[in-house]
Amino acid sequence: MTVSVSSPAQRRRNKVRARILSAAERVFAREGASGLSIRRLAETIDYSPAAIYKYFSSKDELVDELKETFFELILENVNRIVDTSTPFAERARDCVATYVRIATDKPHHYAAAFAGESTSQAPVDGEPGFDQSKKGQAFMVLSGMIAEGVEKGVFRPEIDPSTAAKSIWASMHGLAMMIGHIPTFQACKPSQDTMSREAFIEYHADQVIRGLEAHHG
Repeated sequence: MTVSVSSPAQRRRNKVRARILSAAERVFAREGASGLSIRRLAETIDYSPAAIYKYFSSKDELVDELKETFFELILENVNRIVDTSTPFAERARDCVATYVRIATDKPHHYAAAFAGESTSQAPVDGEPGFDQSKKGQAFMVLSGMIAEGVEKGVFRPEIDPSTAAKSIWASMHGLAMMIGHIPTFQACKPSQDTMSREAFIEYHADQVIRGLEAHHG
């Protein structure tokens, strides 16, 4: 069996790309998408703009790469959950909670993943190319999980997996934004009188899945 090993040159290239992306995330964190430019990025990491253009042809390509790397991280984690043998309802709750955890652990990368200033107009659900994007693949995992729940009789039979997936995604996105960008969000303040952030994420995941469950009388 032949094992593919990257060359030293490729490893160096990957390391530089990762450094550029990490710096772009930091600039985005401080100044938002409007403050992220190739020249500004070059100043941050002491590269020339020409050197960065060897890896990214434009700011738009750089932002799109930030988006893809975030959803690649989501995919790695949810696929690990989906492939386990734990009971379905537990896996479903864990998938929802994991998305929110990753988004809140990397709030600025998450914000970059939804930055709307790229002119490339990344495809959305139903458009050509969506299924091939990391965002599209993450959505398909969520939709597939709901379809599995309907098939197993855990979720109500009338539920449309695609529509339900969009609804769940909206709820996860809303909670992630609240935790990541509103420090005074009451349920997530460390206090004896309120839930911890982790407990509230688990509570939210449980409520989301309960809303889909079939009621067996």
